[in-house]
Amino acid sequence: MLIQSTRTVGELQQEFHAVFPGLKLGFYQKEHQDHQGSPRKMEYASEVLLAKIQPNLTVGEMPLNAEQSVADFEQQMESRFGLHVQVFRKSNNLWLQTTSTDDWTLGVQNRKGLHSTQVIQ
Repeated sequence: MLIQSTRTVGELQQEFHAVFPGLKLGFYQKEHQDHQGSPRKMEYASEVLLAKIQPNLTVGEMPLNAEQSVADFEQQMESRFGLHVQVFRKSNNLWLQTTSTDDWTLGVQNRKGLHSTQVIQ
């Protein structure tokens, strides 16, 4: 995932969701601790430029690795780019912050999210 100041929150969200369709990514005004959620009122809208969120943004590539834990992914987005993100997992018709399962990998979270939307016949 290419991180640069001219990209919007929505562009990164789409890129992340294309790789992990059972997950989505939220961008927030403040950081959160492992296994803690982020308040909805602090979430950035999809049209916000990364330059507005982080004026001193370092350009770089953030690999989307299914074997990486959610906690590690969120921490790397914070430490490398100064972006406060929260991963959400699909659960039927809801999006849940992955607070209690931050130690799971992105791949496991994604499979769990996709499985929750499958119709069992």
